[in-house]
Amino acid sequence: MQRVVVAPTAADLARASEIVRRHLGPTPVVAGPDAVLKLECLQPTGSFKVRGALVALEDLAGPARAAGVVTASAGNHGLGVAYAAGVLGIAATIVVPTTASPSKVAALRDFPVTLVQHGDDYAAAERHALAIAATGPTYVSAYNDAPVIAGNGSVAAEIREQVEGPLTIVVPVGGGGLVSGVGLWAADHPDVRVVGVEAEASTAVSAAVSAGRVVEVAIGATLADGLAGNLEPGSVTPALVAAHTDALVTVTEPEIRHAMRVLAKRHGLAAEGSGAVGLAALLAHKVDVTGRPVAIVTGRNITLASLAEVLGSE
Repeated sequence: MQRVVVAPTAADLARASEIVRRHLGPTPVVAGPDAVLKLECLQPTGSFKVRGALVALEDLAGPARAAGVVTASAGNHGLGVAYAAGVLGIAATIVVPTTASPSKVAALRDFPVTLVQHGDDYAAAERHALAIAATGPTYVSAYNDAPVIAGNGSVAAEIREQVEGPLTIVVPVGGGGLVSGVGLWAADHPDVRVVGVEAEASTAVSAAVSAGRVVEVAIGATLADGLAGNLEPGSVTPALVAAHTDALVTVTEPEIRHAMRVLAKRHGLAAEGSGAVGLAALLAHKVDVTGRPVAIVTGRNITLASLAEVLGSE
């Protein structure tokens, strides 16, 4: 049965920012020659996803809190839920595909959660997690839940406090939970433009925006594994993206690899492919910039072998 999800409001964003501030310090920004970098890769779980997870789990009360949560994840959202569950004392089951990044799976094993590896892609893991949710636990989507979207949007409020002037915030896009939250926040800040960036191999959100509904797309192999996958039926993110995002662009695998090398060599940052797509779009001159460009580096969770291969392949 299709879940009914209500889109977040500006009030939800304000409350989410308060929750995030209680649990996490602001991540730093670094000014570079190509963009200001918002370093969400320095979150305790290595990814921005911990923001939305903390808000979603803190919202649980009574029987729902006692029943725990279940989620599907390519890895980073699962790590966020695992971290939040530990902080808040809530039981969690994390379902990841069998093809999930080994570094993310290894990190998940360090948390006292139930880890389930199921299916060979995100869609199969998501279906399995929804089936588990039907038995009692609350399902917490990686992108299609109001508290998750609002929590993710808290990064934009931090950027506003850290970077002056008109801004163009460049945001990686997988399921659209981050760009939806940032775009909703920017709706009340007319000097801020929001540009979403998908991997060319996985364009579920832009396809849904174009079609006016969720449609299934072919998913190719990509270094940006955290962005790969189709959308849950009825997802609210495409409508939010259509309403509050100024543009959507795609980047190629060579462009992602180049951005990862730039982040490592110029800034000393280990970024996974998903975390590098914003900078990739800027380096490839695919973003119309007004004011200062800000690229959100969303995650660092990549195996050393994969990072070494990318860095050595120039």
